[in-house]
Amino acid sequence: MITGASGLICSAFIDQLMGDNERENLGIKIYAISRNKDYAQKRFQQYWNNPLFTFMQHDIIKPLSLDVPLDYIIHGASNASPKRYATDPVGTMKANLWGVANTLDLAKEKQARLLYISSGEVYGEGDGTDFTETYSGYVDCLNLRACYPSGKRASETLCIAYKEQYGVDIVIARPCHIYGSDIGRDDRAFAQFLRKAQVGEDIILKSEGQQIRSYCHVMDCASALFYILLRGKDGEAYNIANRESILSIKELAEMIANMAGVKIVYDIPSEQEVKGYSKVQRAVLDSSKLESLGWKPFIFLEDGLNRVLNSMMCHK
Repeated sequence: MITGASGLICSAFIDQLMGDNERENLGIKIYAISRNKDYAQKRFQQYWNNPLFTFMQHDIIKPLSLDVPLDYIIHGASNASPKRYATDPVGTMKANLWGVANTLDLAKEKQARLLYISSGEVYGEGDGTDFTETYSGYVDCLNLRACYPSGKRASETLCIAYKEQYGVDIVIARPCHIYGSDIGRDDRAFAQFLRKAQVGEDIILKSEGQQIRSYCHVMDCASALFYILLRGKDGEAYNIANRESILSIKELAEMIANMAGVKIVYDIPSEQEVKGYSKVQRAVLDSSKLESLGWKPFIFLEDGLNRVLNSMMCHK
């Protein structure tokens, strides 16, 4: 079962799994959970009538009930939107906390392994070093923007609590900034840059763009989830990042602008937009622990962005 099925990461995971089903005749049954049936039907049109794919419309903040056996649960449902952090911080925290509680209850009932897709934002503000899985930086819990990283931190702790108290088998993924062509309603900076480039408009940068981030193509992220799900150690967390794809937001904007033949223009963000911005200056994730499971990325940033732009241009 996969929650947040229509999102960037989980939809790519489903694509890989359905592709493996077709190539290897694996017979793996997928239960895809999402709130928006219309969007899901458009995204998964090629699988909609496949007997191995079942869509279920459900809001993850409500308890889950499924009358079928489950071996694995991938919980990826979450508000991953800076705009929503500013306009709906309560909903953001509820989606994280209640969502993971409901999936943990189901994992407990079904005796299934739960892969929780958390976030690299759990690390908070660092000391300038790359984030390993044991690092814990500063998050101002009295700042509105903390609704997302604090919700993710609490959700991870709830996973560990269920493991210790009820014996639930859990593993945690902490993705960096994941990019791909299926950006849908994504309002993060890279998605806004790509949309502007797609239609030949200048890219708008609403900060100096000095924040440094790790990036990873969504297909590499999806393959990482397989490694974590099948090889990850119970109760452990694993960063997902491409160690060769690290740059500032300004450098990312420049790379996309050069590819699309557009310019970068600077603008002043609104007060509402500023509330949704992360104040973390450097968020570089160390992927060594994931690589020790045998995973490695194959799509590097310039090539990955070219693929994304080409795909988006074909679907204008």
